Amino acid sequence: MNPQVHASFDPVTWTISYVVYDQRGGHAAIIDPVLDYDPKSGRTATTAANRLLAFVREQQLTLDWIIETHAHADHLSAAAYLKQQLGGRIAIGQQIDGVQRVFKGIFNLETGFATDGRQFDHLFADGDTFAIGQLQAQAISVPGHTPADMAYHIGDAIFVGDTLFLPDVGTARCDFPGGNAAALYRSIRRLLSFPDHTRLFMCHDYPPEGRAPQWQCTVAEQRAHNIHVHDGISEADFVQLREARDATLAMPVLILPAIQVNIRAGQLPPAEDNGTAYLKIPLNLL
Repeated sequence: MNPQVHASFDPVTWTISYVVYDQRGGHAAIIDPVLDYDPKSGRTATTAANRLLAFVREQQLTLDWIIETHAHADHLSAAAYLKQQLGGRIAIGQQIDGVQRVFKGIFNLETGFATDGRQFDHLFADGDTFAIGQLQAQAISVPGHTPADMAYHIGDAIFVGDTLFLPDVGTARCDFPGGNAAALYRSIRRLLSFPDHTRLFMCHDYPPEGRAPQWQCTVAEQRAHNIHVHDGISEADFVQLREARDATLAMPVLILPAIQVNIRAGQLPPAEDNGTAYLKIPLNLL
C-alpha cells in the first residue's frame, strides 16, 4: 500500500513538513514539523505547525507518529506542540544520543540533561519497521549530514531528510559536528539503489533563480541529474566537491537556537527561577 502525502512548505526556513497517511484507515505520521522562531525577538509561534494540525483534523486522521529525520540546524521542531495537540509518539534515529553528548558540551547544558535520547518516545535503529495504520514503514540510517540522520521508506516513497535536495541543488552539507562526506556519499548511494520509480521527498528546497520551490522527484531523476552525486560520480570526487563547497558556507541562521530545542524533542529549555526559558549563544566556538 502506498501512502497519501500532504506537503506543507515553510517559506521562512525553506522546510517541507509532511503528513503521511493511510487513506483507508485514517492513521497518519507527521515528518519534520516546524516551530516558528523569530531570532530578533526570541519569540516562538505555531503558525506552520497549525497548518499541519488543521489538515490532520480536517481529514479526521489519527496521529500515530511525529517523526524527525535528524536534529535540524535550520528550524526548530514543533514535535512537542503537535504531540500536545494531537497525541502520537515522537521518534528519531537512535544515534541522537551522540549528537546530544556533543551539543551538551557545546552549550554547557544543565547537569540533568540526559544524553541517551530519553526525551523522545522512540528511537529507531537501522532497519526497524513500524506501522502507520495499514502502511508499513522502515527506518533507514543515512549518516553523513549528521551521524543521526534517518530516512523513512513508506510504500513507494522515501522521506530523505537533508541527505538529498532536488537534482539542481545537490546534496546536504557535511561540516557540522560528526558530519562526514564519505558517509553521506554511501548513504545516498543506498537510497539511490531503490527502484527508479521510487518517490523521494526532500526536507528542504533552496531553488535556483527562476524555479518555484519543489520537494518531490524520483530515484531515476536523482541518478541522472543530481549535480553533486549523479551516476558516474565517484566517492572521492564527491568528497572533494562536498568538502570544498562546505568550506565556503556560513552557519545556518538558526543553528544555535534550533539545536538546543531539537535535541530535546521540540521542548524548550527548562525555565529558570524567574519563570523564563533561555537559549544560550556560545561565543567564538563554532
